[in-house]
Amino acid sequence: METLLKSDFYFDLPQELIAQDPLEDRSSSRLLVLDKRTGAVSHHVFREVADFLRPGDCLVLNNTKVIPARLLGRREGTGAHIEVLLLKRRENDVWETLVRPGKKCRPGTRLTFGDGMLRAEVLEVVEEGNRLIRFEYQGIFEEVLDRLGEMPLPPYITHKLQDKSRYQTVYAKYEGSAAAPTAGLHFTKELLQQIEDKGVAIAYVTLHVGLGTFRPVKEENVLEHHMHSEYYQVTEEAAKIINRTKCRGGRVICVGTTSCRTLESAADENGTVHAGCDNTEIFIYPGYQFRVLDGLITNFHLPESTLVMLVSALAGREHVLNAYQEAIEQRYRFFSFGDAMFILPSES
Repeated sequence: METLLKSDFYFDLPQELIAQDPLEDRSSSRLLVLDKRTGAVSHHVFREVADFLRPGDCLVLNNTKVIPARLLGRREGTGAHIEVLLLKRRENDVWETLVRPGKKCRPGTRLTFGDGMLRAEVLEVVEEGNRLIRFEYQGIFEEVLDRLGEMPLPPYITHKLQDKSRYQTVYAKYEGSAAAPTAGLHFTKELLQQIEDKGVAIAYVTLHVGLGTFRPVKEENVLEHHMHSEYYQVTEEAAKIINRTKCRGGRVICVGTTSCRTLESAADENGTVHAGCDNTEIFIYPGYQFRVLDGLITNFHLPESTLVMLVSALAGREHVLNAYQEAIEQRYRFFSFGDAMFILPSES
């Protein structure tokens, strides 16, 4: 296979097109529809997404819930400000975290948050400079976190989020993500009901999104990039719905790259999805043969990111970059709080 270069996925994005705030009405964002076979694009409003779904199709949604994983506190003794991002629960009250500034947080360092409501000790430094931290508190950790924590918005969002619920999907259920599966933010309960009423099956899977999703690709040779690990779960019910859809000739449409990566990780080479839970480091880039997914609803992603590479694997790099150029010219809003794209299956 020819070498894939990071620069092959570059595009010039004006800073002002990075959405800083969510729209008041989730489903009123714009929707660019891309035919992956021809590269043709058309422009719509997101609530029209149901028009492109057919009875017998299956929509796959990631029902992970973002935890308010950003904690602002102080180092005991010095009172120096510290920021802790919860990445992954290792066991009970021990979490893998990203600490800023990290240099002074050696093992044994004590931290305090919210006037002592939450205390912590740095246990060890692990890969990539992350810290294992043990937390101490009274009561239930999730309730303490809900009071003290902030939503861990991506680094390109500089505005403060006024309403925590706007960085959650309306179907968020299982806590564990450090970032939202943002393609799902456009759906309202009414729109999902309308889609079900049309005869489209809905299957829920869970993938807890890590902050590694924002980690830039540093190597110019894309194949040298190592993906972060994320936990996923596919229930028996979800596997049954998806496999039944495929057997009956329906199309499987994933909402978001996280749902896509979950299905592709849980499927065998014949395209059968198996129930279970695991960690995945799957890296999807052009040349990848999709096992399950037929179409994808997704947001517009960062230049040279693994997410643009995944989308290019499905619709072709030239088609995707041309569609992105069109979106820029039409002043679409980009990234987490931005507009959406629907990559239609070939036979559409």
